[in-house]
Amino acid sequence: MRRTMPDPGTLEVFSPIRWQDGKLLLLEQTLLPAEERWLSCSRPEDVADAIRRLAVRGAPAIGVAAAFGLVLGVEPSQGGKDLASAFDATYELLLRTRPTAVNLRWALEQGRQVFAAHAASGAQAVREALLAWALAVHREDIEANQRMAAHGAELFAAGDRVLTHCNAGALATGGVGTAIGVIATAWRQGKVSHVWVDETRPLLQGARLTAWELDRLGVPFQVVTDSSVGALMSRNLVDRVVVGADRITANGDTANKIGTYTVAVLAARHGVPFYVAAPRSTIDLSLADGRSIPIEERSPEEVLTLKGVRLAPEGARALNFAFDVTPHELIAGIITEVGVAQAPYTETLRRQFEAG
Repeated sequence: MRRTMPDPGTLEVFSPIRWQDGKLLLLEQTLLPAEERWLSCSRPEDVADAIRRLAVRGAPAIGVAAAFGLVLGVEPSQGGKDLASAFDATYELLLRTRPTAVNLRWALEQGRQVFAAHAASGAQAVREALLAWALAVHREDIEANQRMAAHGAELFAAGDRVLTHCNAGALATGGVGTAIGVIATAWRQGKVSHVWVDETRPLLQGARLTAWELDRLGVPFQVVTDSSVGALMSRNLVDRVVVGADRITANGDTANKIGTYTVAVLAARHGVPFYVAAPRSTIDLSLADGRSIPIEERSPEEVLTLKGVRLAPEGARALNFAFDVTPHELIAGIITEVGVAQAPYTETLRRQFEAG
């Protein structure tokens, strides 16, 4: 029997992040789909490790998890200089985990402001203020996902076959997801007939995570190899592409999971509209274009092995970029919680970012 998530029109949605009894609970995504296990994080080091290992992943979810990580870094017994130094250490610990996702620094900077506003009142007041703020960040991400899904669904036509890359669903956010939230909402409206899920090497976030989510939702899908995208489009089997994002620069250049640029180029070649769905917290107006986005390089072992089984000969070397950058001219629209931005992005993204 298929399990279904609650309708995205309500706040009672599935989330891989929970605050319970003074601890942060994170769904261990490295074990999906074989096992559903929750991690219990009582220290900021636990949260940092979970982010680094991709136990929690996706730019919005990383931001939310980091917000709760700041809460865990404050002990009620701390005072004065100890309180400030402990907060700074927690901030730096979390900041170093993933360099590409701008939502991480966005959340940490907001947390620093909360800390500064309450530090004089003592550690207990700081922890309470940070917790209230972190819960609000989580709630706001849920609400932003819902609004984004509604805006994005308007772009679809009846019977659309959609392709998505990596995982940009509930597992990557605090709510119903970005790209998957859009797709699922359009499907409920009778517009999406089928979803192509590319496997997304090397860690298979598409095959493991997006397929797991779509199955729970009841959305019809098929998993395909990353190298099948061109063949699908050449046979007119893809009407639209929707992906998430980890950072969007002022001109609309977008960093997302490695392989996204390839999909965008193929979509442009075949006249398939390519959309990005992401909250405004992913927009980084401080960077003019994608050339300035820091691109994370991960361990070569993620490419050379699969679940401990070696794929390449002993001594083989690998280069493992975690992300690539899709130029803005390949993007038909950027879907956020306040609408769909279109070129010229230097104007429309700024307006969206500054919207109320």
